[in-house]
Amino acid sequence: MAGTPDKGKFSTSIGQDVIDEALRSVEKRKDADPGAPVDLVPEAEPPPEAPPAEPPPAQAEAVAEVDPVRQELEEMRLQLELSQSKGRELMERIKETHDKMLRAVADLENFKRRAQKEKEEVQRFGVERLLKDLLPIPDNLDRALEHARGPADFDSLKKGLQMTRKLFEDTLSRHGVKSFSAVGQAFDPRFHEAMQHLETNDLPPGQVAAEVLRGYMLNDRLVRPALVMVSKAAPPAEAPAPVEGEEQKT
Repeated sequence: MAGTPDKGKFSTSIGQDVIDEALRSVEKRKDADPGAPVDLVPEAEPPPEAPPAEPPPAQAEAVAEVDPVRQELEEMRLQLELSQSKGRELMERIKETHDKMLRAVADLENFKRRAQKEKEEVQRFGVERLLKDLLPIPDNLDRALEHARGPADFDSLKKGLQMTRKLFEDTLSRHGVKSFSAVGQAFDPRFHEAMQHLETNDLPPGQVAAEVLRGYMLNDRLVRPALVMVSKAAPPAEAPAPVEGEEQKT
């Protein structure tokens, strides 16, 4: 059909500057490597590297604000870890101290129970030693009474009683008990108890004229004061009345 383009034919419109550039590229390759195949299509030049995109000003400010916050959070995290570590150490110390206190309280309770038991034993059996030392005294008294049932021998009985009394005095002395006599001493209310006054001119007033009971001391502590009679001045004697016959003679 007239006016219809032939099948397989095409028309192109390429600029002359493109063709010239392709020819120059071919010639350069031929000069560099004569055996290299000819490529009429020019190599595409790599696109220039784009400069790194700078963040927008608002984003840059946000990043600048985030960094101090992260640093502060990191410091707070470190402080929290340090506080937790110190807290664990403190709890361990508190637990150790608590255990020690529990043991100390248990030891104190055991000590109090032992002390109470020892106190009760002392109250019940504290005089055991003294009792053992005093037992020979009633034994001697029994022997003296048995001796008195036979023929009267007052000298032997008296001697036995004196020995028994001395044994008693020695036994008390071993336990810190000593007797004292107040006869002839000035009356002292700290050690003497006055039973009555005794009129006499043989002693100055205020002296112990007689002793009813001896006093006793236990390791420098008064156990029993001496029961005494205290002297006082006797009233002056009245002059005898004159006889009637004698008055007339004078």
